[in-house]
Amino acid sequence: MLTASYTLTTTTTLGHDEAVDRVRQELQKEGFSVLCEINVAAKLNEKLGVNRGPYMILGACMPALAHRSLTHEPDLGALLPCNVAVYRLEAQTHIAAVDPRRMLSIVGNPDLEPIAADVRERLAAVVERAASKSAKEQDASVAQCER
Repeated sequence: MLTASYTLTTTTTLGHDEAVDRVRQELQKEGFSVLCEINVAAKLNEKLGVNRGPYMILGACMPALAHRSLTHEPDLGALLPCNVAVYRLEAQTHIAAVDPRRMLSIVGNPDLEPIAADVRERLAAVVERAASKSAKEQDASVAQCER
């Protein structure tokens, strides 16, 4: 997994739709709810007539952590939810999640630092696990190599 200046990102051999499904599953395992889904490719096509590869944004939220964060910083709602993008570029599927520590650092409230660290750890796990092959697929690959 790479860390860009503001994202936790990786590529995967999974197709776009399968990667979106895996991200949804992994978000749920980490305690996130998906509040919204934005099909960017469809919207750009509808509004601008632009054809581009698949691009989906999942807006994720962990209610307990959102509540704690908003208690410390009521205007923080402008930065919520935590977005995870899944898109195709140059024949690869990319998964990119916002880096909450970087994003919340602009707020300048030290009470948010432990919350941001917790969310970052969870989102990093989501990105990593969603991009990897399932255990069943890995077993099948190993069995083929052993033949």
